[in-house]
Amino acid sequence: MASFIVESLSWLIIVVISLYVFQLLRDARRRLPPGPWPPKPIVGDLLDLGEDGQQHRVFLRLAGRYGGLMCLRFGMVPHVIVSTPDALRAVFFAAGGGDGTKKVDAIAGLPSLDVLAAKGHREHTIFALPSQHGKWRALRKFAAAEMLAPRRLVSSGAGELLQAKIVEALRRDVSGHASRGEAVVFRHAVLDAILSLLLGVLYSTDLEPRERAVFRDIIEEIVGMLGTANVSDVFPPVAALDLQALRRRMTGLLTIMYRHFDDQVALRLRGREAGEARKNDVLDTVLDKEEKEWKQEGSLLSHDVMRVLLSDLYGAGASTTAALIEWGMVDLIQNPEVMSKAKEELASVLGDKPTMDESDIARLPYLQAVVKETLRLRTVVPLVPRKAEADIEVNGYRIPKGTNVIVNAWAINRNADAWSEPEKFIPERFIGGETRHYLGQDFDMIPFGLGRRICPGMPLAQKLIPLIIGTLLHRFEWELPAEVKECGIDMTEKCGVVLSLVNPLKAIPKEI
Repeated sequence: MASFIVESLSWLIIVVISLYVFQLLRDARRRLPPGPWPPKPIVGDLLDLGEDGQQHRVFLRLAGRYGGLMCLRFGMVPHVIVSTPDALRAVFFAAGGGDGTKKVDAIAGLPSLDVLAAKGHREHTIFALPSQHGKWRALRKFAAAEMLAPRRLVSSGAGELLQAKIVEALRRDVSGHASRGEAVVFRHAVLDAILSLLLGVLYSTDLEPRERAVFRDIIEEIVGMLGTANVSDVFPPVAALDLQALRRRMTGLLTIMYRHFDDQVALRLRGREAGEARKNDVLDTVLDKEEKEWKQEGSLLSHDVMRVLLSDLYGAGASTTAALIEWGMVDLIQNPEVMSKAKEELASVLGDKPTMDESDIARLPYLQAVVKETLRLRTVVPLVPRKAEADIEVNGYRIPKGTNVIVNAWAINRNADAWSEPEKFIPERFIGGETRHYLGQDFDMIPFGLGRRICPGMPLAQKLIPLIIGTLLHRFEWELPAEVKECGIDMTEKCGVVLSLVNPLKAIPKEI
């Protein structure tokens, strides 16, 4: 028996060594970008990532050694990391044919996360489908035309803007905290307000505060799981075992999300049978199209696809915006002179108006600068996952089709060659100085991503972020709780899909 075990271990060692040598030879032929060499057997460069939640900073540090375009191996899977504006520009222009004039987003694919296989979610989500897939294009088109279009932000009642109603509800909520002398947890307050907006757009409904808090917790857990390092993704042969039980946990969470959609559909259908008036919201559009178009043979969209799309919208839309506004308030509280300038501008332009309107944004250039600087400095999706959808020749290296690519947007937005004093919160850089935009045209400021995978919710975020920050500044003074004032704001951050504070920011409002 002992000899059998020894012989088996010997053969196992030979197999591992052979696979390792084969990997080295294959990598040499593939001409991948530079990185740590030789990669460690089995684990690759995983041990170089350091403390969990700090990958964006680790990648930047490694880029200082290997360059803005480098290759790291996570377990058995190679990843190309893009960490500078020049490297990102080179990848895009190389994908366009190498003549330096044409951009073709050949890294518009997305890695296939094992956790998204739960309940078949991966088969229908825009966050996994290839960008060349007809279903992906149909979903993006539907989202832009029906879910995020400006007309959807108008309620079916007196024509009042839903976003104005939600911002006013947020103001009332903060006023309640002020009257009680209670601290506001910014991330939760903003996330609840955005959830109310989305529920209004989609279903013309809302949840009770307690139900909304449960829904919020589910969304935050889903987003957290998507950013959790998963052994199934770096060692695909063991993925079926689901060793960390992430797929099983995601199945339970998605079941709750799907049930909410199904309940809303059943409720609306009963209302139609009872002769209730149309609400002309997204759900009415979905039911109309399902009856008239999507049941036809060959249709790319269906009830199941919509259930996934609407569930995706909660996490992608609410969690990122809430995290960004939390970061914005962190920087404003820590830079009182900036907050004072913003409040003075708001007082001058708005006067006694309790909340902002969308039409006010254009008259508030300093607030716009604050928002732009927050987007630059606090990139809430710090590591943008992509996958090469074609072979790319760039700077003498090759990124083979199917290779996972990570765009370190956090590092790019803080690049010292592109920005003066990049680590500092300086909104003035966007007033008469820096002319860069954040809509994906400029390679050194990509808070919403770029190319075909640019964030579909960007138009909505452009309106909500200044409206919410402006309202929080215009009607309230903010004071840190005594224990936070004594020790300072805990800036410990965690890097998953969303970059957020480990300990949410709390502050006590005082109504002006």
